[in-house]
Amino acid sequence: MLKEQGNGDILLNNDNKNRFEVFRALTQADSKGIGFHKLAELALTHIAELVGLKAAALIVWDKDFQPVFNVTHADEESDKDRLLSLEKDMYDKFRRDRQLVSAYLSFGGETTIHSFTLPLKYQDNTFGAVIGLQEGERTIISEEAFLETLTAIVGLYYTASSGRAGDSDLASIEKRLEQERLSGIHDTAVTVNHEVNNPLQAIIASVQLLFINSKDMDKELESKLKVIEEAAMKIGSVTKKLTQVTDPTSKVYLDGTNMIPLPEDENEDEK
Repeated sequence: MLKEQGNGDILLNNDNKNRFEVFRALTQADSKGIGFHKLAELALTHIAELVGLKAAALIVWDKDFQPVFNVTHADEESDKDRLLSLEKDMYDKFRRDRQLVSAYLSFGGETTIHSFTLPLKYQDNTFGAVIGLQEGERTIISEEAFLETLTAIVGLYYTASSGRAGDSDLASIEKRLEQERLSGIHDTAVTVNHEVNNPLQAIIASVQLLFINSKDMDKELESKLKVIEEAAMKIGSVTKKLTQVTDPTSKVYLDGTNMIPLPEDENEDEK
């Protein structure tokens, strides 16, 4: 509660002082240019401490709702898993299918669980969310004003650090996000290509040695070995294609699951 002294000055109780200190810490971090990732970590740490969250996460996505930036804070790995499961199974789907903007939810059971999602936005453009998980009798909805103010500060800092001065900048920002996502895809592809190709080459070499050393090979065995060889070479082709992805835009695959189309081979284009 706020209290007023006889001279008209406003006194803050300890609870409100803590919240004020959070806002001051974030604005000071902004002025020092510490970077959005560090500021996001700072914000989540303060949110978790003051609101009593078991886990919190800040997510920024592209125009297709594909995450391009994700910071999490959790007491334990299991708390993080529970929160991200809620994001995947509920919040993300409701944003896509029902245009969900914000929500405060409570779940019953042996232990009461509370959760929320609040938007990161600039003008009418929502580009991310802050989500949280709380356990016990204390309810998140009582912290609505604090959480929404804090989320607004983080959203403003992100738009400023990303150069979102207006609608004319949205295309360039989306392009930058796509480039960051593409970079992440390429890093993953190079790792997969390296880790998979080593055992894959061993499989192909072993099959080919069997062909060379077995002159009177049973026809059925020969047929099965050819299937193994072709499948192994196909896997090698797929891992190579991953490193050649130039368009990070995903497409719907099955049951709402998305996939990134791989570039086609020249001989596939001719078919």
